[in-house]
Amino acid sequence: MAVHEIIRMGHPTLRQVARQVDPAWIGSHEFDALIEDMQDTLNAAGGIGLAAPQINVPLQIAIVHLPGGEGRYGEIPQVPLTVFVNPEISVLDKAAAGCWEGCLSVPGLRGYVERPQHIRVDYLDEHAHERSIEAQGFLATVIQHELDHLAGRLYVDLIEDSRLLAYEREFVQFGLDEGPGTRD
Repeated sequence: MAVHEIIRMGHPTLRQVARQVDPAWIGSHEFDALIEDMQDTLNAAGGIGLAAPQINVPLQIAIVHLPGGEGRYGEIPQVPLTVFVNPEISVLDKAAAGCWEGCLSVPGLRGYVERPQHIRVDYLDEHAHERSIEAQGFLATVIQHELDHLAGRLYVDLIEDSRLLAYEREFVQFGLDEGPGTRD
């Protein structure tokens, strides 16, 4: 369909709480086109997750797709394209772990963020079916990162120590990239 521009930090849409999606709209031509556009945009950007607000659509929709295997994120499990509509997240275990995160809306930077590593998300899928997913580790981090966009938050808001924010080139040059990281 179409690749959209990914808006960047500073754009007001990224700081708004996204609106709930009317379940009756799910499955409509417009909804399906939006999901396809989000997939095209995510693929063109080379990311693993995208929230509708990142393409200036302030709706509670996010997608995640982990190709699996070894790559720039280290060894990760494969997760097929998952569409989250009106998601509600619950922390199942507050034990947190840190990860160097990046974001398509904050290009060129990486920051170290600690997040709970065991969550559950209740949501509607692209067919308006109620779903629930439990996620741990890297997948839990990725999902939380994407769902933060729906609440008007960016990963940079969660960095506790500003010394743990770096440009990507220096991140690689000075060996900060050892260990898993995420870039939506």
